[in-house]
Amino acid sequence: MSTDDFLARFSAAGQRQPDPVAAAQSGMRNALPKRFYDTASVAERDGLFHIALDGRTARTPARNPLAVTSRPIAEALAAEWHAQTDRIDPARMPLTRLVNSALDGVADQHEAVRAEIVRYAGSDALCYRAAEPEALVTLQNEIWEPVLRGVEARIGARFLLAEGIVFARQPAGTLDAVARHVAQIPAPLALAGAHNVMTLSGSTILMLALASGLQDADAVWAAAHLDEDYQIAIWGQDEEAAERRAIRRAEFDAAALLLKHG
Repeated sequence: MSTDDFLARFSAAGQRQPDPVAAAQSGMRNALPKRFYDTASVAERDGLFHIALDGRTARTPARNPLAVTSRPIAEALAAEWHAQTDRIDPARMPLTRLVNSALDGVADQHEAVRAEIVRYAGSDALCYRAAEPEALVTLQNEIWEPVLRGVEARIGARFLLAEGIVFARQPAGTLDAVARHVAQIPAPLALAGAHNVMTLSGSTILMLALASGLQDADAVWAAAHLDEDYQIAIWGQDEEAAERRAIRRAEFDAAALLLKHG
């Protein structure tokens, strides 16, 4: 396998992060590249923490150095590379793929990424509540309402709520307030993390709660899956669905790490 083919396994410059489930399935279908290094470590040079494979800086698909400004992120990246066995499986390296996306794509498109996060707030999952059953309505009020009110207090604006699928257009002032706070998220790493937290949770509000420290990653994940967990409690969860959820959780944890330390 050529170097270009190998790097392409971690996505290409400018592309969005692949669906984690699809990425895992693709990794199972295709022959995985052999591990070509003995050690994966962190090397500090020129104010950056480089991921060093046998002492040489790893590269992104666009051939940028795989180097970040945060030691915790660098150590987690090195741990991903170290954990690979005789084959390198990009599907099991969500942080590496997300950092590659940040360095190769988000760095040049950060305003478009910020705009998409703000657009998401215009139809945020936390603003759409169930009308029934009563048990689900109660759960949404107990779990979502404190998060929503906390974020509203933080940004100084209110969101409109709706029941069911009836669209609720958010006030322009609310979206402007969201935009001001999203503008403060550093690019490219934290911003890439913010975007993936938003996508995987279905909520800019939950992302802002995590970014501002109002909620931790476990609480945000639980809030994002409140409806799903309610259904699981009634009907149970099959093995395939549980596997997909575990893959998404690994992607979410990688994104949360970037949002916190990027």
